[in-house]
Amino acid sequence: MAAASLTPRALYQEVAELLRQRIFNRELTPGSWIDELKLAEEYGISRTPLREALKVLATEGLVTMKLRRGAYVTEVYERDLTDVYHLLALLESDAASVVACQATDAQLKELQTLHRELEKSVGNREKFFQVNERVHMRLLEIADNRWRDQMVADLRKVMKLNRHNSLLKSGRIQESLAEHQAIMNALLSRDATASAQAMQTHFNNGLQAAA
Repeated sequence: MAAASLTPRALYQEVAELLRQRIFNRELTPGSWIDELKLAEEYGISRTPLREALKVLATEGLVTMKLRRGAYVTEVYERDLTDVYHLLALLESDAASVVACQATDAQLKELQTLHRELEKSVGNREKFFQVNERVHMRLLEIADNRWRDQMVADLRKVMKLNRHNSLLKSGRIQESLAEHQAIMNALLSRDATASAQAMQTHFNNGLQAAA
């Protein structure tokens, strides 16, 4: 891709997004060395914006910078997954309790609509990933805490490094859907405690499937 085809925003930000998607799509695999010269030539840019982009990805945890060895796609180990899921469970459980108490009827109806879309996507794993994330992101938007949103966004980027493993376990998609239904039921009952507990269970089970 030539630099001229990139969008007007800062070049390094556009390059960071291109690399981010390549990492999520496994075009750049965990543990692999990132060939800066090859990528700079491929994108038709100098190495300066590429290195700035890699710094952005390093702060997100997607890239690991090694002294005198360059940049590598981060490998996610069991301890990393445990830590990330633990924090996500805390943050999103709290968001669920807020939504149970404060969401409008219209907002809960939005979540119901997304849940029905999730049900329809069970036969398509990739789509299930996408809709699942939309459900979580919409719930966070309704809870309306930008600091929590920022933390969750960064943590979910690390989680995505392992996302294709998390639903490979036999029956996990159906289990995940049932957990989402439990969350939805608790939200519709406006039970803050049950909503938080259902979200906590969802992440605990997700960690077991992903580890």
